This record gives sequence, C-alpha cells and structure tokens, in this order.
Amino acid sequence: MQGQMQHHPLRIIDILTYAAEAFPDEGIVSVREEGDVHRILYPQLLDRVAQLAHALRALGIRSGDRVATLAWNGYRHFELYYGASGIGAVCHTINPRLSREQLCFIVNHAQDKVICVDPSLVSVLEDVAPNLPEGLIFVVLTDAAHMPQTTLNTLCYEDLLAAQPTGIDWPMFAEETAAGLCYTSGTTGNPKGALYSHRSTVLHALMVVAGHPQSLANGKSVLPVVPLFHVNAWGMPYTAPLVGMTMVMPGSQLDGPSLFRLMDSEKVYSAWGVPTVWAGLLQEIQAQGRIPSGFADLVVGGSAAPRSMIAAYEDMGVNVNQAWGMTEMSPIGTRGILPASLKDAPLDAQIDAKVGAGRRLFGVDFKIVDDAGASLPHDGEAAGELYVRGNTIISSYFKNEDATKSAIDTDGWFGTGDVSTLDPNGRLIVRDRAKDLVKSGGEWISSIDLENAAISHPAIATCAVIAIPHPKWDERPVLVVVLAEGATLSLEDIHTHLSPQFARWQLPDDILFVEALPLTATGKVSKLTLREQFADYTLPDLRGDI
Repeated sequence: MQGQMQHHPLRIIDILTYAAEAFPDEGIVSVREEGDVHRILYPQLLDRVAQLAHALRALGIRSGDRVATLAWNGYRHFELYYGASGIGAVCHTINPRLSREQLCFIVNHAQDKVICVDPSLVSVLEDVAPNLPEGLIFVVLTDAAHMPQTTLNTLCYEDLLAAQPTGIDWPMFAEETAAGLCYTSGTTGNPKGALYSHRSTVLHALMVVAGHPQSLANGKSVLPVVPLFHVNAWGMPYTAPLVGMTMVMPGSQLDGPSLFRLMDSEKVYSAWGVPTVWAGLLQEIQAQGRIPSGFADLVVGGSAAPRSMIAAYEDMGVNVNQAWGMTEMSPIGTRGILPASLKDAPLDAQIDAKVGAGRRLFGVDFKIVDDAGASLPHDGEAAGELYVRGNTIISSYFKNEDATKSAIDTDGWFGTGDVSTLDPNGRLIVRDRAKDLVKSGGEWISSIDLENAAISHPAIATCAVIAIPHPKWDERPVLVVVLAEGATLSLEDIHTHLSPQFARWQLPDDILFVEALPLTATGKVSKLTLREQFADYTLPDLRGDI
C-alpha cells in the first residue's frame, strides 16, 4: 500500500521564490569589482533571476545545456545558480585558480555553451580562448560602464538583463533533472565531474539546515568565504535563503584585514571557509585586540582545523564547528554541533570533542572497510577507508566510466579515499588521506595528527608533513615548516614539543623550511607539489651513503 500524498518535484528555484516571500528584508551584500559595496534583497534578486532566465533562453540555452561561471563571490554569480537551473540548464562553476590545462579540459569536457566571467578574470579566458569550444559565448558580469577591453567577443551581463521582463512561468521538470556541475581539483589525472540534480541539491540544503541550526540562524548575516566556484560554496546559496539569512559576499578580497573590516561593518554572525583563511583572520583579530562586531560562529571545512586554532577562537567566544565532505557529496556530510551532554563541560573538554570531522548528517550513511573490503567496527579504534552513500552522493562521475568503476563498490557505496575511524556515537575522525599517510616499518603515521600537534608550537606559522622514501622503513615523515616572523626552530625543539603525544618512531626525521606552502586550487596545502619539490631530498640517516 502506498501513501496518498501529493508529489511535487523538488526544484531549486522554489528556494528563492520562498525566500523572496518569507524573508523580504534579507538578501545579499557584495563587495563588487566596480569598487563599491552592493546591496540587494531576495525579492529583487528573484526579479533579476527571471530576467536572466529570459536572457539565457534568448542566447539559445535549452534544458541540459551547460552555463559556466568564472567568477568570485557576488550577487551576479548567485543569480546564475538560480537562472540557469530554473530553466532546466546546468550551472557549471569553474575554479579560476586551475591550471591552464585543467581549465581547458573542464570547459571542453563539460561542453559549455556560455561562460559568464568577472571582469578581473577575462584575461584568464583570453589566454586559453584558442583551446576552448568553437561558438562559446562570453558574458562579462558587469554593466556597460565597466566593461573591460578584451580581444574576446563579449556581451554585457547587465545589458542582457535590462532587455528582459521580471516575471516568468518557471518550467516544471522531473526533480532528477541535472542542475549543477562541479569538478574535482584533479591533483592526480584529469578533474572529475560531479553532476548534481535538483533533488539532490534541495535535499542537501535541507539536511545541512537541520544539521547546523546554530550556524544557520534566521535574520543574521553569514559570510561564505568558501568560493561559489568550489562545490557550490558548500551549498550556501541554497541554505542561506532557505533559512532567511543575508549573505555577505567578499568578492576576491580574502586576506585577514579585508575580511575583518567587512565582517565588522556588516556584523557577520557566522563565517564559513577553510583553515588557511581563518589563520589569516586570526592574525588580524590578534592585531586588533578584538573580534569583529557580531561574530559568534565559525564553520571550518576543506581540511581539519588544528586544535590550537579551535581553542584560540573558542577562547574569544566564537563557537567553532567542523564540517567534512567532498565534491562528490554535494559536499557536506557531517555536522560539528557539540553534543548536549557536553554543553556544561569544561572548555578543554568541549574543544577536544570538536577536534574531528563531526558526526554524520541525517541522510548520509558511513562505513569503514579494510584492504579486503570487509566492514570494520565503529568502535573508535579500527581504522579503514571511509565509504559513504545517500541521496546527495554521486552514483557515477560525469562522462567518466573508468573513474566511476574505481570509486563505487558493488553495493553502490562511494569510496572517499579517507582513512578514518568511527565511534559508537557516530563521531568521524579522518586520520589522513590514504595517499598522505606515512607507512614506516609496516605501521601507519598520520600526517594530519603530526601537523595539528606541530602547529601549536609558537615558532610555526604553518606546516605540512610529507613522506620521504626510506630503504629500510619504507617511508619516514618530514615536517615542512613556514616559520613565524622572527622565529627559529630546531629538530630537537619540535621533538620535545611532540613527544608527549607521539612515540619516538612517529616523530619527523627532519625539518624543511620554506617561505610558503603550495596550495591547491581549492586552498588546501598541496602535498603532491611538496613531494615533487623535495623529490631529490635525502633523509639525514642516509646522507652518509651518498
């Protein structure tokens, strides 16, 4: 027997139409490339999104066509999320930090029909234009007065919208219709595409809202520092309107002082982004001697936040939550909310509970497996590769059967490549990426654990651990360090600092000093680049054999 309830397909555009009606006083504040701060409310955004939908149709965009974006965080980029998907097209966000080769691969693989680009990024397209699909339409996200000079044949975004009506009958289609396309950063091989549907996107928004009630609060402002071109800004363009929050868009200005000024002036309540950004903001907070006005909540993802960073923000009264996920997961799969049983616990105990990836969201299932694929117990001790499944997780990669076969097991679970533990209460601890673990004498050493412990040393500004080949031990860990200004550090110093937490054989064999750590296109430390950079390096105990 089936239930007797209506079925209405889930559509992304319904989020914005709801926000325009339910939260007419909320919207988006954007730092624009035109040099000003722009403000717009959700009802006005809905009108402009309708104009955009008409304009895309006038350009020949039809259901299933890919509309690409190459832009920073701003209201026009947000409009493309809804205007493209609203007519059944696919919004394909492109990371401007990708290499020339990867960018060309992605645009050609996606078969984009239109690329909408911020003025400051037009030169990126000029550089690769000969290698892009023939007939590609370029739209610059600005008004006529600020159109850049370019060798490309471009259209003006605001002129396209101005010619169109503000009303539209949004088409109905199956909720499984494709809506968004994001590619992995492709640190090994070509980037792989995750093709999201209306159903998966709306469900992901509902799941994140349910899992992050403290961070997503009606009537407050949220700052998505995580870029709109990176996994849909962790779903923020959908969750913020759904709960009635105003989004504060920083554009390309992501340094600590710029973020502090913007957060302070706009009284940002919650901010979402990667640890490297929050390290910069923390330095500015310490320089200012105060937190930005209204700032009370921080969501950290992309990579694990060190305990020292969590403690620093918590000591200032900022609640810190860690979120974990992947492009293939839409992307968020966990919630970092502190369990109710620890609400009155000492601060150190609360911080200990926040070190980790959090607990799974409703609708996301976890399992960990050994090398043979057998499930391991969720006892907090057994470590294996984490597999996930759910309505917001890919069933296959976009036009990539080989990658799909290697990622999806016979029961349909997706292999994350993260070596993890799960405890009986569902707490996830990501020990390391499988490719970043250090295998020494048959035992595994977590690079993440070493990094998180080392970063609390006052002489270290930032650091990373990589594995160096060893003829006897297979691999040994080496600590790559960016020193704090004016600081010095010896191997003996770091051993003394780490010894209370690690056995002697787990300690790094050497320290390598660099001016800066290389970052991936998504702002994470690139261990691949570091391993290539130090490919000719020889460990201290082997130097006598040269």
